[in-house]
Amino acid sequence: MKTPTAEPDRQNPDGTQAIRRAASILRRIAQGNADGVSLLDLSRSVGLSRSTAHRIVKCLVDEGLAEHDIKSHRYVIGALTCELALSNSTWMSEVAKWHAAVEAAARRTGVTAYLMRRSGIESVCIKKAEGNSIIRAIPVEVGQRRLLGFGAGAVALLSALDADSCERVIEAIAPNLERHPRLTVEFLRTLVDEAKSTGFAVSRSNIYQDLFGLGMAIPCSAGTPYLAISIAAHASVVDEQRINDWKRIIK
Repeated sequence: MKTPTAEPDRQNPDGTQAIRRAASILRRIAQGNADGVSLLDLSRSVGLSRSTAHRIVKCLVDEGLAEHDIKSHRYVIGALTCELALSNSTWMSEVAKWHAAVEAAARRTGVTAYLMRRSGIESVCIKKAEGNSIIRAIPVEVGQRRLLGFGAGAVALLSALDADSCERVIEAIAPNLERHPRLTVEFLRTLVDEAKSTGFAVSRSNIYQDLFGLGMAIPCSAGTPYLAISIAAHASVVDEQRINDWKRIIK
């Protein structure tokens, strides 16, 4: 999978090209989660030669931003990256106040609930809470990244963008839609239109078979919403009455 970027890489004499490349590699490593990512995958996904990708990722490892598993020859996110994420910041304080809401959504719906944050043209899971359902649906783990439009929470965040920005994101991620036969560009536009109209994004086995997702972007007092609460459940337990109940709970 080639990792799409918000802007094309540019030849810059001031070193920003190297920073962009390193950031792209870190994002791809983060997408690999605990399994890690191979050097070949890194070079292909960011469009660099193996030697260039290796030089950059080796520097990231030396600085503690990435780690290299000698046995598997794969790269994972490093300890320093995690430590930096713990630093106090305004957005982290903003995010923290929604943790209780996610836990309440899981408790009241009985299914798995998530807090998703927009990060460029991706969404990242920053909080997960499990409901009391015997059969659990957990397609996303904390820290996992997925493209906007891939899942209910990600569609909700995509639909919160203005029309021009939304269309640019759809065009950027279009090459990656082929991995999910149901998720065509036109179908994604339909999902976005429905979310804009109703306030809720719905995913019916769009990404995972027999999985239902429901998401809503959290209104923001200033600017574009960048957080969304979503839930996931097995499609077998879902009916229209339950969907309406879940909408009321989330809202």
